Amino acid sequence: MATTVTERRLLVGGEWIETGEWLEVRSPYSAEVVGRVAKAGAAEARRAVDAAEAAMREPLPAHKRAEILVRVAGALGRRHEEAARTISDEAGKPLKAARVEVSRAMSTYTMAAVEARKLAGEMVPMDASQAGEGKLAFTLRLPIGVVGAISPFNFPLNLVAHKIAPALAAGCAVVLKPAGQTPLSALLLAELETEAGLPPGWLNVLVGPSSEIGDVLVEDERVRAITFTGSGAVGWKLAERAARKRVNLELGNATPVIVDEGADLDEAATKLAANAFSFAGQSCISVQRIYVARSAYDAFLERFLPKVEALKVGDPADDETDVGPVIDAEAHERILEWIDEARANGAEILTGDELENELIRPTVIANAGPDLRVSCEEVFGPVCTVTPFDSLDEALALANGTRYGLQAGIFTRDVRAALRAAQELEFGGVTVNEAPTFRADQMPYGGVKDSGNTREGPAYAVRELTEERLVVLQL
Repeated sequence: MATTVTERRLLVGGEWIETGEWLEVRSPYSAEVVGRVAKAGAAEARRAVDAAEAAMREPLPAHKRAEILVRVAGALGRRHEEAARTISDEAGKPLKAARVEVSRAMSTYTMAAVEARKLAGEMVPMDASQAGEGKLAFTLRLPIGVVGAISPFNFPLNLVAHKIAPALAAGCAVVLKPAGQTPLSALLLAELETEAGLPPGWLNVLVGPSSEIGDVLVEDERVRAITFTGSGAVGWKLAERAARKRVNLELGNATPVIVDEGADLDEAATKLAANAFSFAGQSCISVQRIYVARSAYDAFLERFLPKVEALKVGDPADDETDVGPVIDAEAHERILEWIDEARANGAEILTGDELENELIRPTVIANAGPDLRVSCEEVFGPVCTVTPFDSLDEALALANGTRYGLQAGIFTRDVRAALRAAQELEFGGVTVNEAPTFRADQMPYGGVKDSGNTREGPAYAVRELTEERLVVLQL
């Protein structure tokens, strides 16, 4: 259990400020207070936008931006264990998963530094038409302006890194609002940014009511872009309200995986058991729906269920824990309600559906109808369904039977099946012989349909946060 209480002020215009009000951060596992954070509102948000606008009046050259980003990555390496324990304390994430998250954040900063150095426009072949003869043209890539960034609780360090690092690489100042449940990691990262030499105003971090801070980010015309990771309902509403801004959305999923009759069942069972329940399923690409060829269904379950039941449920601060708590009581009750709904509608609970020290054990559900919430909505908890199929056509239709489209996967030895899945699965990414929970931080990551409208990964996010300017010279 966490016992140390961290107290953090907010970063605005290079100053660490108090506001006279404090928010408590509680462990999802023990409910004890692990931190207190100064509470911001609309006034602090306006002050932060002022600071960001002022900072951008003196642009940082690319080499300085890159140097700062590299120094942040190095500082994360030196304070790796502290950062991991902060994540574990505030998010309830098992410590071994939190350590991976810190390493990934280091990679995110390193990749962003590379992009800062190589950010460039391109030549335009003007003499490809008669009108262009005698002219030389090229494009510049310029920062879009102040970026408002809103991040969720489930990856409180690395998803913050995916907001801050590409924006800084692009030359944009940032006003960040991290999730209220998990602000400590973001404020630790802000501390490392200032220590790395980031000038005042380039990063501002506010914790407080979404209605107040978000309203300022939406309404202030100086905020030219908003990057948001979170729920679809909030994200799409944000895009409606900020119609004249660039709004980049990375939203939810109900992640499907197909296991065909020729797949390596041991490999599939091992990878899917781990990735359906890591961080108690609280990932946008946590494996939620597994479709198995009927001829391989029983053999797959014989391998899969023992691996699920072997996962250790308990204190996230324990190095051996695989599955910890969900983020709060509301999520806990909702997940149990969805499991009960599945059972009441004829589904079979193969394992789980019970509490261990008030934590939800990894739960596997068979015969769940496609219209049940566990089948077509995002559970965001330690629950997955397993369903047999009789043809690849059926499996693809079942996998696509959701309004989401972030990532999907297939386990197969048949290259034709793999390529067909890559073409026909309506998702932003398709993995082959790998759980679709996989993400390397340099790859393009994002969804279609209700899952979003952007691609993250520093190389792609940097382009989203810059604008092209055409320059034409008469020779």
